[in-house]
Amino acid sequence: MLPRYEIRAATSADLDGLYELSEFLDSVNLPHNRDEIIDVLKRSEESFSGAIPNPKNRQYVFVLLDHQEKRAVGTSMVFGQLGRRGVPYIYLDVREEEKYSSTLDRHFVHQVLRIGYSFNGPTEIGGLVMHPGYRRAPERLGMLISYVRFLWIAMKRPFFQDELLAELMPPLKDDGTSVLWEAVGRHFTDMTYQEADKLSKRNKEFIRGLFPDGDIYASLLAPEAQAVIGEVGPQTKGVEKMLRRIGFRYADRVDPFDGGPHFVAPTNEVSLVRDACAVRIESIDAQPKHRFLVGAAWDAAPWFRAFTVAGHLDGDQLKLEPSSADALRELHAGALWALRLP
Repeated sequence: MLPRYEIRAATSADLDGLYELSEFLDSVNLPHNRDEIIDVLKRSEESFSGAIPNPKNRQYVFVLLDHQEKRAVGTSMVFGQLGRRGVPYIYLDVREEEKYSSTLDRHFVHQVLRIGYSFNGPTEIGGLVMHPGYRRAPERLGMLISYVRFLWIAMKRPFFQDELLAELMPPLKDDGTSVLWEAVGRHFTDMTYQEADKLSKRNKEFIRGLFPDGDIYASLLAPEAQAVIGEVGPQTKGVEKMLRRIGFRYADRVDPFDGGPHFVAPTNEVSLVRDACAVRIESIDAQPKHRFLVGAAWDAAPWFRAFTVAGHLDGDQLKLEPSSADALRELHAGALWALRLP
């Protein structure tokens, strides 16, 4: 018997569910706009199906379903490559510059920002949203919808870059305004944070055209603007802890709009990618020892599905109690992949 919760590739049938989830985090990746979510889901279906031929251009969306309540309760995304010709990966490098005057015997360490561009950027993991009512569920559902991205990357490793990126939300004002944007970006673009962030998803030319090419000395900014550079907001502290645990590090690089920190890791060194493996299902009468996230890919819709099961991994054999083993065999006769959960 398969469990109550399932993760699968998001399709157009998930429009209502993702629209409801977008209300809890109206972001560039998942805007609270039905027409835009239709486009997001279309691109996801084309990515999972291979209709988008270049893996670098694919954007995969996962949805976590509660079959008992018949609703979507979480979502997450993987972007094949962040930064391509015409759509560069744009960031602010954060570095320190030391100044000393022997005449005055004064020494200063300045924080300096410089705009950077990459046309061959990393794979990005992002778009994580959980329904507030399910965040404290004993099944640790937030962990599942987060981990499934790494399981998928392991399953389809050649499709992804050799570096992974996660951009974390910084502290924002109560109305969603970015302190750093008001201190820097608005002066160069005469746009609000929300306007610039939304436009950047479709067209980034205005950033290259209007932002300065030289250094921006953060020491000239108001203290509250300096304080948010590279800081992780309270809503993503848990994500930061998880990323550091599996091998990510702060890249001394931030988002040019809000100052949110960029965390990076070599793909093959991320523990969740490294530890995922192809498995064969076997039945066992003994009590299973551990919990696993098990995923399978199809050449037709639904393209991808994943469940949690209790089992024991012995080499490439995932040993399950008979009913779970039979259910998975009936579900998918081909290769299955498994990732042990903490």
